Amino acid sequence: MVLKAASPVWLFDLDNTLHNASPHIFPHLNAAMVAYIRDHLGVDEQAATRIRQDYWQRYGATLLGLMRHHGTDPRHFLWHTHQFPDLKQMLVLERGLRTMLLRLPGRKIVFSNAPQHYSEAVLELAGIDACFDAVYSIERLRFQPKPAIGGFRHLLRCERLPAHRCIMVEDTLANLQMAKRLGMQTVWVSGSTRQPSFVDLRLVSILDLPRCLRCLSTGSPV
Repeated sequence: MVLKAASPVWLFDLDNTLHNASPHIFPHLNAAMVAYIRDHLGVDEQAATRIRQDYWQRYGATLLGLMRHHGTDPRHFLWHTHQFPDLKQMLVLERGLRTMLLRLPGRKIVFSNAPQHYSEAVLELAGIDACFDAVYSIERLRFQPKPAIGGFRHLLRCERLPAHRCIMVEDTLANLQMAKRLGMQTVWVSGSTRQPSFVDLRLVSILDLPRCLRCLSTGSPV
């Protein structure tokens, strides 16, 4: 991975990249989505769970499957499944996140399959909202969630960006694979010991980004 001479543009995923959503937020979201499917499709809990998992695996987002197969109103779904009365207490953040973001050269954009109201709330509560130049939520992506190529192209077109200037930071391999296909550089936030060929850099902690960039820019091993 070699950084271009021009300042890079960072595309950051939100959940499980900028914060750890697994302990509290993802279980809450899963329960909310299963309940929504159960109530609006008139199926039992088991069937609703199966539908959610199937659509998430097939399309990268439960919402896309519901839209395609059931005509679900996306804004209604997103609003009702992303209600967090105690969001601040549910956030799990790494100390020093804001400082790390401020140290990175170049513009920073949030690129997330989450809805706008939730994304903005997380960024504000985390104290990092001012670090980002733009937030591309699923609504702004015209409901074309990652890894669909349409969402990527819409962001690049709106920001007037060539893909090769972008560094995508993500926890989901399918999204990074699409980013690499388009010509972006890729950073995988993961505790895995493997590193697929389309991943330029793997980090256990996002806080290591500035240190690793220094190593990469000089050609030194990470």
